[in-house]
Amino acid sequence: MHRHRVLCERAVDPLEIAAGLEAHGVTDRTAARFRHRDVFSLAEEMYARVSRDAEESTEREPVPSAPGARRGWAVLAVLPGTVCAAAVVGVRLTDGQPRLVAAALGALAVALSLRVALDRGPLRVPPDMAGRTRIWTCWLVAYALLGDGLLTAGLDGGPHGLWPMALAPVLALALSCAPAVWCAHLLSVRARRKLAASRGLAEFADSVQPLILGVFALHLCALGALLALSGAVLDETAGYAGAGALGALLLLARLLTAHGFPQAPAVALRAAAVAVALALGTVFASRLPGCSLLSVPVETVAEAWGPGAVPALVCGAAALALLVHATRTLTRASAHALPSGAT
Repeated sequence: MHRHRVLCERAVDPLEIAAGLEAHGVTDRTAARFRHRDVFSLAEEMYARVSRDAEESTEREPVPSAPGARRGWAVLAVLPGTVCAAAVVGVRLTDGQPRLVAAALGALAVALSLRVALDRGPLRVPPDMAGRTRIWTCWLVAYALLGDGLLTAGLDGGPHGLWPMALAPVLALALSCAPAVWCAHLLSVRARRKLAASRGLAEFADSVQPLILGVFALHLCALGALLALSGAVLDETAGYAGAGALGALLLLARLLTAHGFPQAPAVALRAAAVAVALALGTVFASRLPGCSLLSVPVETVAEAWGPGAVPALVCGAAALALLVHATRTLTRASAHALPSGAT
């Protein structure tokens, strides 16, 4: 480890370390002496360990676990929920055109507060990675707010004027930003502790997989409680299935992106957004001559389980795929390497 410290500190990924080790004559047999199956497995752990140690030993950089640094993003995590609650009050106290203005301003304020809250802390991602999924995330949240009402109106031959907004699920999703950030921090801290205590990647993977599932379940419980609270306070349907599936999808997508795996979340969010848009579009397209069969699948699902079942099935399937992907990728040691300068 000390012999190749310079190589590890300058490497941008584990593959660069593996190439350097092989150039220095390290073979798979050598890696086996350190309880690794091959050079690439050894390089992955060296990359994670040196990145973490280098960060902790740099006195000029703020340590992520420092109380001051943690307090900042932990407090900011409640900002989206607070702003959304204020926006909901504004929408409830207005009517007609002022209500539309209040809803638009509230949506803008919530979006800005989300950006502020997630720009630091354990769910922080580079701007270019966040840009890949922003439009799909906004569409899915907009559907959670307006989609079920529009779908119901469309199935009834409408819409005839404005349709109702589902405020309770969106409020719960905004409030769940705080437990999502805190759960992500819990995962990062516990995973790094397990990495420091493990004697190999296989042992680390076996120990961190239950942690990933436990943190995910913890967030779902928090989201379920927030949905129940929001529904009771606003006297609306909580929408457990649809909002719960969307919340799970958004958490997993952000978690994977923050840990350096942006491709799968981008695909999952795009697929979910396109799927709910197509489901909604088929209802209105079925009114065209000879196209009545287009809406049969959506009508069947809506009649059997309600309009909320459509986003629940779509987002649930995408979230399940990301959960399986997370249990395979977030169990790698390099996924929990601390980037230089992270806060």
